[in-house]
Amino acid sequence: MSDSTEYTQTLQLSAQGIPARPLLALTILWHPDAARIGEQFVGDPAALDVNRYGPLFYRPGQAGLPLGHGTISRDPVRIVRDGEGVTLHLPATRMPVELNGRATTGQVRFDASEVARGQVLMLGRAVVLCLHWMHCLPKHNPVPGLVGVGAAAIGLRDQIRMVAPTDIPVLLLGETGTGKEIAARAIHALGQRAQTRLVAVNMAALNESLAAAELFGAARGAYTGAQERRGLFAEADGATLFLDEIGNAPPSVQPMLLRVLEGGDYRPLGASHDRKTSARLIAATDQDLDTAVFNQALLRRLEGFAIQLPPLRERREDIGVLIVHLLQAHGAQPALPVELVVEIACYDWPGNIRQLGHTLRRAALLVQHGGAPQLEQLVRLTPAPSGSAARLMPAVEAAPAPAPAPAAVAAEPPRRKPSELTDADVLEAMAGNDWNIQAASRALGISRPTMYKLLDAHAEIRWAERIPADEIERTLAACDGDVARCAVVLKTPTESLRREVRRLRESV
Repeated sequence: MSDSTEYTQTLQLSAQGIPARPLLALTILWHPDAARIGEQFVGDPAALDVNRYGPLFYRPGQAGLPLGHGTISRDPVRIVRDGEGVTLHLPATRMPVELNGRATTGQVRFDASEVARGQVLMLGRAVVLCLHWMHCLPKHNPVPGLVGVGAAAIGLRDQIRMVAPTDIPVLLLGETGTGKEIAARAIHALGQRAQTRLVAVNMAALNESLAAAELFGAARGAYTGAQERRGLFAEADGATLFLDEIGNAPPSVQPMLLRVLEGGDYRPLGASHDRKTSARLIAATDQDLDTAVFNQALLRRLEGFAIQLPPLRERREDIGVLIVHLLQAHGAQPALPVELVVEIACYDWPGNIRQLGHTLRRAALLVQHGGAPQLEQLVRLTPAPSGSAARLMPAVEAAPAPAPAPAAVAAEPPRRKPSELTDADVLEAMAGNDWNIQAASRALGISRPTMYKLLDAHAEIRWAERIPADEIERTLAACDGDVARCAVVLKTPTESLRREVRRLRESV
């Protein structure tokens, strides 16, 4: 079956190429039937009703099925596309509905950029969906090791399949942990040199004084104690050479790399004649090479075909299939608690897929031994670097600081059961932490989703969405526009109030 016929919603969409505007998509991130994870609804409806019986969710080339799970109400969550954004109308039923890890009722509106970031919707404490845009039609275009159902993953695989059969140099760009080496191996595996070896070198690990010899070889006696050596370009002749961390290439070898890229010629250290290589070159970096520090002529040669690998926070719709893929790759079954899956889906993963994989292995081990893993415990072992974009949705404030040294971590409050906490404990934690949910949950020793449930049930604490607009306006005016002070007076979480104030201002 050709790619052109492998689109999903054949009744809703025509296979005529790139859609004129972003398509509305719902991707199953989690389902009691693990085989359903990754199925999608993609279309361009003015309004969409999501319940137990509709819409149909598809995989490319397969028949569609409704969500079907018994915990999902017949009364629908209605999704209305209005202008550039989307409004969710949540049903007044006993079915629990959570949005980005917190219980939600009534109406919630997202602008186009918020939909682009992906919104995590849990229905009936069993099925987790991601609401997002699709900028292309779903299709089956497999590439070894590169898993994903969203537009970014499809586009990445398309580029790899396009360039793999050629000998054009490829430059892979992307943050650490986004899968650049996996992409390099996929290009090699899908190319004409697949039966040869992929020779890989980490340029950051090369010794400045020996880098030229390592790459290009050396004649006997070229330097003190030198024996004749072939070098990596000779090893990769007729094959593929992968230069990882190319941004850390020693300045002394950058002109040599430029020469070999231009014509395949190089001269081993101490040799009297040039040699030639037909190595296909793939390079990768997480740095910005458009600086005076890096040889710009070399950069122009390296980027014969440049591929930008997206960070995980820009492909939230792929979280479910990545969880399954990463767990199965290490022999574990995808049997995580659904609450943990929601936390994972709402986190921004500064270390990207590599960090997610390490975290999932720890989580699977805890589950296997009867534990109840929580994201805060798991990611504390791989803290976000200073200045990273790591955060848990839907918080507006910056994420908590990276974890302190192990001694300080040990001094944090022990994990507590929600049943042990009183309303007074919750109120004191919120008041003592500037009405910041994340900080208060850490102080109480509970997870963020658990904190949301305690706030929902609290007699004195209110969500800003449920406070009359005129009361918010009066209190905000009395606090001279200071949202943090206003949150204290209204006894509402600061992030909730910021969102509501923004919504009220946009509606004027």
